[in-house]
Amino acid sequence: MRRYRIVHTTTLAYDGPVRAAHNELRMTPLNEPGQTTLENRIRIRPMTWSHVYRDHWGTHVMAMESLAEHSALDIEATSTVERTALDPPAPTCDWETVHDPSVQDRLYEWLMLSGRTRPGQGLGELVEDARSLPSPRAAAEEVCRRVRAGMEYRPGVTGVHSHGEEAWAEGAGVCQDFAHVTVGTLRSLGIPARYVSGYLVPRKGLEVGMSATGESHAWVEFWDDAWVPADPTNGTEVGLEHVVVARGRDYDDVPPFKGIYSGQATATLTVDVSITRLA
Repeated sequence: MRRYRIVHTTTLAYDGPVRAAHNELRMTPLNEPGQTTLENRIRIRPMTWSHVYRDHWGTHVMAMESLAEHSALDIEATSTVERTALDPPAPTCDWETVHDPSVQDRLYEWLMLSGRTRPGQGLGELVEDARSLPSPRAAAEEVCRRVRAGMEYRPGVTGVHSHGEEAWAEGAGVCQDFAHVTVGTLRSLGIPARYVSGYLVPRKGLEVGMSATGESHAWVEFWDDAWVPADPTNGTEVGLEHVVVARGRDYDDVPPFKGIYSGQATATLTVDVSITRLA
């Protein structure tokens, strides 16, 4: 078992006054097997009103408005999350099961290729190689291994709006890119896959009472008669150091912060994530 306090601070500073800022926040970790959110509070300055709901994918969303004129928007999301170990689902599906029309219809949303997840050139060989493996689980694991081997983690090469095929062509990117490439390749094989957003404890073996600077992280889940998590960026098992916040078809379904405002000012975004192990 691990218990963490996560403080996610976002500051949007404008170089002039703005008003009528409408935003959506996805900063509340989920409650699900293996993960319990004991506390979550979000402080926003300034704020006129807010409304909390679950979106189509089951993510907690806070919709909020700041109608008064302001030159900065400050958001602090604090969560206390407990993680417990779960045994990974046993491999159960063969290719016939995954490609069954009823399964493909039921999981269609997780098979659609978007602009962000379209594999593009260069991944055809990987798709064909994985297709020849004896099971969907073996294929998915090989895809994760090959994506990690074929890409270098290098911030600054891609941006928040980049597509997976751009990162693969560059041979580098960040966790968002690794996840998009992996999801797109799996879907090309007919294996349902979804994009997962959350946090990763940045230091292995973080001791109780110690804090570390982290950031948002992305990984994937593929379907093998149950959803199986995989982290193609790090090549490690998804476990006690991963905290799930949101799931979706790609990054566009899960951004921690997005919105619009009225005014001609330019905005500068600053994000800081601090993770403290409590137990």
